[in-house]
Amino acid sequence: KTKPTQHSVNELRRIGIHPDVIVCRSHEELDQGIKDKIALFADVDVRSVVACPDVSDVYLVPEVLQREGLDTLVCEQLGLDAAPAELGEWQDLIDRIGQPREPVTIALVGKYVKLHDAYLSVHEALKHAGLYQGTQVHVQWVDAEGMSYEETAELLEGVDGVLVPGGFGSRGWEGKILACRAAREREIPYLGICLGMHVAVSEFARHVCGLDGANSTEMDPETPFPVIDLLPEQKEIEDLGGTMRLGAQAVELAEGTRAREIYGEAVVHERHRHRYEVNNNFRAQLVEAGLVVSGTFQEGRLVEIVELPDHPWFVASQFHPEFKSRPTRPAPLFREFVGAARRRAQTRDVVELRTAGRSG
Repeated sequence: KTKPTQHSVNELRRIGIHPDVIVCRSHEELDQGIKDKIALFADVDVRSVVACPDVSDVYLVPEVLQREGLDTLVCEQLGLDAAPAELGEWQDLIDRIGQPREPVTIALVGKYVKLHDAYLSVHEALKHAGLYQGTQVHVQWVDAEGMSYEETAELLEGVDGVLVPGGFGSRGWEGKILACRAAREREIPYLGICLGMHVAVSEFARHVCGLDGANSTEMDPETPFPVIDLLPEQKEIEDLGGTMRLGAQAVELAEGTRAREIYGEAVVHERHRHRYEVNNNFRAQLVEAGLVVSGTFQEGRLVEIVELPDHPWFVASQFHPEFKSRPTRPAPLFREFVGAARRRAQTRDVVELRTAGRSG
């Protein structure tokens, strides 16, 4: 039907706007007759009626629009003398989307899991990493509230990786601690982001260092072991609006660590959004117990990345790697996290096949 489109164009004209290009969203391809009709009533050239039908994956849309000539139309309207589009890299991505991929399951443990868009950047970063690794990433949304350690551990036995994303506030905090503990003790790949790093450090302090009650002062201001505390420059601030540590900051990566191997560089720049950090008063005790500080800021003043060298893959960052992830350039931490999850999935498949063979 073309009536809704005609009506929309008429409404635009009433306020003095004449469209140069009309992009038509639809379930199916538009036939030439519909394009001709829209062009006639909208008073645009027929090539300026661009079809954008439903596709199986959002990353296929650029190819559809390029095939319809939208890029050329925009350049013409803006008077730009642009070179032909080079879509080789994007075409490689599309080819990977169409290929069969190994399934991996990532448990995303949070408190807003009923609203998936709350973690959209994280979800997309997992997808980017999955395309790179040749895997189909399935996200298992795990509510951080209301489960015991035994229930959490049993639930996570069936996943290939555990991710605790950023967040604020105490609700669901203890559930995230339980999930992190299960991932550490049962050697499930773990990626903690921002709050997820605070979770990892607090859990390690409690159950490895023996600091019973260790916590973040965000969750418990009276904790006897404040392993996570406010940034020093935040302690005197009363009006919290617009005062977090924000944006790109340099992260120095220690030689011989997993983080350095993942990035392949001595210094990287990643984006931040936080007020709390690892309390350096407990840093030596954490390191002595086996926690490796592999990324720092300002010659070691702030902890940026921690990892466990004796675990198959356990890394947590103060920064948000998902903010820089792109379909053709997945964030390094996500890329290698999904790679570790893939290895776990393959190993588990072999174990299950052997078990099935013995039982048969």
